[in-house]
Amino acid sequence: MTSARDRIAAAALELLGTEGARALTHRRVDERAGLAEGSTSNHFRTRAALLAGAADAIVAAELPQVRSLSAATPSELVDVLAGLVEAVTGPARTITTARHVLLLEAAHDPALRAQLSASRAGYVAATVAALEALGAPEPEPAAAALMAVCEGLILHRIARHDASDPRPPIAVAVRGALG
Repeated sequence: MTSARDRIAAAALELLGTEGARALTHRRVDERAGLAEGSTSNHFRTRAALLAGAADAIVAAELPQVRSLSAATPSELVDVLAGLVEAVTGPARTITTARHVLLLEAAHDPALRAQLSASRAGYVAATVAALEALGAPEPEPAAAALMAVCEGLILHRIARHDASDPRPPIAVAVRGALG
């Protein structure tokens, strides 16, 4: 059985991802989660705490998959990253949209910005490790470039409903990363 806290986080992500930041209220989360009025407030006292809980839920769901990022060849890395881009803009589109809403909220919320920046470190570490394993001469800046390409592709697929194949630009970035 799913805990009330997990149901609240899932409902918050759904609201953020389908209706935007203005839809996120304690009352709306209670309704969406099917919980008694006041339940969300009991677990997340403030809106800031609710936003932080939603951000934590995204990382908890995604980071284990990203940490297992590995590839034996550059073309496998391209396929793995393209698969991630397609997954987060396809089946996990609502959660990815919620992430973008959280990023916009973080522009005006230093605590949320710090939280999102700290969680991003796990994604960076996994990308650096994958590039090191493939022999990248400068894995840290290469990871930054590769992640920027993937993040840009994700943004375009979410905001513009772009369905183009992510493999060609990712392949260019991987080739550049490996020198």
